[in-house]
Amino acid sequence: MNEAAPIAEKRTKKAPKDKRIAVIGAGACGLCAAKYLTQAGLDVTIFEIGTQIGGMWCYENDNQRSSAYRTLHINTSRDVTRFHDLDFDPDVQFFPDHRDMHKYLIKYAQHFDIAKRIRYNARVKDVRPLFDPKSEPPLWALEFEDGTVEEFDAVIAATGHLSVPMHVPMFQDGFKGEYLHAHYYREPEPYVGKRICIIGVGNSACDISGDICATAKRCVLVARSGVLILPKLLFGMPFTDITRKIQRPWIPGGIRRRATRFLTWLAHGSMTKLGFKPMDSRAHVTSNGTIVTDIAYSRIEVKQGIEKIEGQTIHFVDGTAEEFDTLIAATGYLIDLPFISRDIVPLDDNRLDLFKRMTRPDWPGLYLMGFFNLDSALNMVYEYQARWVRDIELGEAKMPSAVEMEADIKRKSDWVKKYYRDSPRHTIEEEHVPYIRELKKSLKAMRRAAGN
Repeated sequence: MNEAAPIAEKRTKKAPKDKRIAVIGAGACGLCAAKYLTQAGLDVTIFEIGTQIGGMWCYENDNQRSSAYRTLHINTSRDVTRFHDLDFDPDVQFFPDHRDMHKYLIKYAQHFDIAKRIRYNARVKDVRPLFDPKSEPPLWALEFEDGTVEEFDAVIAATGHLSVPMHVPMFQDGFKGEYLHAHYYREPEPYVGKRICIIGVGNSACDISGDICATAKRCVLVARSGVLILPKLLFGMPFTDITRKIQRPWIPGGIRRRATRFLTWLAHGSMTKLGFKPMDSRAHVTSNGTIVTDIAYSRIEVKQGIEKIEGQTIHFVDGTAEEFDTLIAATGYLIDLPFISRDIVPLDDNRLDLFKRMTRPDWPGLYLMGFFNLDSALNMVYEYQARWVRDIELGEAKMPSAVEMEADIKRKSDWVKKYYRDSPRHTIEEEHVPYIRELKKSLKAMRRAAGN
């Protein structure tokens, strides 16, 4: 990839109505970005490598990036999951499944007239700058797989971060039976009557365990760290409908977290009594409506770690050992940006150092939206990110200095290191209440700096 191309002549800043904006990815985040920008009068084109709207919510998406399995449901209720200006259809279940989500995103694209802006089968090969960031307005070149090149004033990468499996060599190379990453799991039928070991305690690991355990010969879930597994329902209501009443910026974070733990305890009891380790740091929350019952019925047994693997025999840290037919690794994902040079967006140790989790201080006009793990519904945060980008591109908000942005990036990195495990899986953790407050405060300051 070329870092920059020579500039033929000095360019002047364009009026917003003359700008061209590229959005890479037609999933929920990309559609949301396009909707806000087009409503503001900007010329937007969405580039999708497959033939479908919906990203990960399109089951067996031909873009080969979806990790959806047949029984996948969203973890937040439909009322929490929805975009603020479009309801789900009234007959959609409490917790929409991938079919409901896919249908909803198609409806969103059609309702806001952005479906016509999607260019399918358009794989972006390279995104490179055509400007001097110290003296010229942004101009970016997008090179496509077919060799064509187009120029845009801003680029939004909304390709997600749940498509490239993170493999652990001990599991992938050490186990001599069937091995697969959770990304490739689709349905339980191939595992009927088999001895299955599932590694991980996130949403995918718990969902897959619940899928498999009723018909597998044996199902062991290896939880190497502590976890808080939220219920789906409490008192007959969606749990997220209850907890959102306490997710207010004026309620201290410690109180919000303690209240959530207490409500979870009412539904599930003690996590340690179910066999899990106590939590020694914050973690990405898991939500599951059946795993506690499956553990109580001995359909699933929890182990707290693996000592070693010999052939198909797995030795656990409690001193026991068993032979398994299949090992399913729900061990997370690598952030994947194959079309952007690491000179432009460094990606060391699976970490993105971005101002407000969206942009590099030294490369204006390039935004990465949706690259975070969240403790609640994603769509509402996509909307706040989209408003932030929109106002910058309209010239109604002025970015702070590079020094200020770098300092802010360091503060965020230090916060993650302080509260979360120091591992490649936890580099983009975020809590939605303080993050939304942060985006609103940042946008207000940038609008003031621009004279608005």
